[in-house]
Amino acid sequence: MRSLVQRVTSASVHINGAPHCQINAGLLVLVCAMHGDTENSVIKMAQKLTRLRIFEDDAGKMNHSVRDIGGEILAVSQFTLAASTDRGNRPSFINAAAPGDALQLYTHFINCLEQTGLTVRSGRFGATMQVSLVNDGPVTIWLES
Repeated sequence: MRSLVQRVTSASVHINGAPHCQINAGLLVLVCAMHGDTENSVIKMAQKLTRLRIFEDDAGKMNHSVRDIGGEILAVSQFTLAASTDRGNRPSFINAAAPGDALQLYTHFINCLEQTGLTVRSGRFGATMQVSLVNDGPVTIWLES
């Protein structure tokens, strides 16, 4: 599983021009199920994400997790994170999980996050979405499991 994690002061998703969901301070997570991912990969990613210390303490050091600050998570499925640009100018997405498998893994990821007790919102798998965010820092982290 591959994720691009952004520390945000707010983030939202619109679908067909209508508001779908939003969060306040926390994490916007763009997530991609990769070929060969398993439920174990998903569990590891969810654990890593909720424990990732990228929020500042009183001394200005990144010592707090999203849980520590009472933050929220917005998870958005984004198969384009699997893009390979090694050849030519058009990306290949051959490394992305098949849509049926990806939906199952994405749903499991959301469930794992919800089990932590954090407020979790999600985009709609397979939809064309407009994602807005205010990146805090900016802080952007690449994760793979």
